[in-house]
Amino acid sequence: MRFHLIDRLDAWEPGQWVHATKLTSRAEDHWEPGPAGLQMPAALIVEAFLQAGTWLVMTTTERRRRAALLSIGELELTEPVLPGDVLELHGTVEAMSDEVAVVSGVGRVGDRTVLVCRDVMCALIDAETLEDPTDVARMQDVLTRAVAA
Repeated sequence: MRFHLIDRLDAWEPGQWVHATKLTSRAEDHWEPGPAGLQMPAALIVEAFLQAGTWLVMTTTERRRRAALLSIGELELTEPVLPGDVLELHGTVEAMSDEVAVVSGVGRVGDRTVLVCRDVMCALIDAETLEDPTDVARMQDVLTRAVAA
């Protein structure tokens, strides 16, 4: 992933679920104007959830497979994500084989649900065709440092 939106993998159960966190900062350059002031673009909120799902696939397959988006069955963006918000992402595997995974989940800021994503279908591809396996292992170590401590 060249554009990393996940700051921490908080917990996961291989093949089952993932909890990840995106810490937002006004210093990021992606903010766009909205009714509540600056807000995170909807596409990046969805991308953060998709990256959490990708990390679930990679941790489940010991970084051998990677998720590539095929389709999203249902998507609801209910509230904005603002600078300084902590976006918590929770994904659950609905189905998974060697070739495809289906994940659903939510994004929350505190007690506010900001994203609902259902039936996200992804093709599972060889991870090493996209990035150097050493770099991916290093990034996983960085994202899970709080879990291991």
